[in-house]
Amino acid sequence: MEALPKDKQPTSNAAKGVAYCDKLFHLEKQFALLCPENRLKEREKQSKPLIDEFYDWIGKLNVLPKTHFGKAVQYAQSQRKYLERYITDGRLKISNNRAERSIKPFVIGRKNWLFSNTPSGARASAVYYSLAETAKENGLNPFEYLSWIFTQAPNLGKLGYVNSFADLLPGSTKIPPNVFIPKSKRTEPEKYAWEEV
Repeated sequence: MEALPKDKQPTSNAAKGVAYCDKLFHLEKQFALLCPENRLKEREKQSKPLIDEFYDWIGKLNVLPKTHFGKAVQYAQSQRKYLERYITDGRLKISNNRAERSIKPFVIGRKNWLFSNTPSGARASAVYYSLAETAKENGLNPFEYLSWIFTQAPNLGKLGYVNSFADLLPGSTKIPPNVFIPKSKRTEPEKYAWEEV
């Protein structure tokens, strides 16, 4: 869009495509406080027709496939089933930005881990990073959570407090209260401007 003269940018096809996305995100802001069932109904009623209209529009465009806009159109068409996934379940988010932000520190630091001594060591690091981020996303203190897992896992299967691996997962009712981060001390991930509710 920046390649166009400023006076033509607002009426360009690229601007029209962005406007469709903006409308979908605007609808999501309106649905933010709904329960998943009602959010699903509203998505089917309002978002689905807008997505269908968007795909009808890009299907009628005559764009050169090697241009930036042509590549964007081709990408949108090839990814349709993935882009529409969120409208099939009221619990899903419209974007995966929160997950992307969670892994950002590891992407930035990957050069530091480039020289892991062994594949097993790299795999173990990935498992621990995954556990720590999953704990944070579920309101758990990663250190306390991992400490609790390591004290409970050796007794798994014996008569005791935890009987299966499911008892060790973040959503388990067996997790003691001291492992949770108090809500007053939790920090929400930074949001992009268009994600603000």
